Amino acid sequence: QVGLVESGGGLVQAGGSLRLSCVTSGFNMDHYNIAWFHQAPGKEREGVSCISSSDGQTYYHHSVEDRFTISKDNAKRTVYLQMNSLKPEDTGVYFCAADPNLFRLCVLFSGAESSWGQGTQVTVSS
Repeated sequence: QVGLVESGGGLVQAGGSLRLSCVTSGFNMDHYNIAWFHQAPGKEREGVSCISSSDGQTYYHHSVEDRFTISKDNAKRTVYLQMNSLKPEDTGVYFCAADPNLFRLCVLFSGAESSWGQGTQVTVSS
């Protein structure tokens, strides 16, 4: 069974940084792509970054591509999201998602067939 546990959220001032972690279990990381999604208050969940299982290629939403960095450590079974220059609009719950289909998860940023973690709250004050 796919397991995903997020951590690292918190309260930070605008311009600050956070690093989120997603610890995985129950599946081979060589076969699953991992993405981070952001759900702002009152809005739908939206993909912000994704990393390919096969070659580590990374994908970003245009709103974060110069501020966020996704990476993974297969030995630790962990995917990270380094978030710099945070803005108040980055506030919300961040979820990690796993899907073996690269195009669906990382190109379309569709989590329709993904396994999900429980999320971690990020609050950016102005």
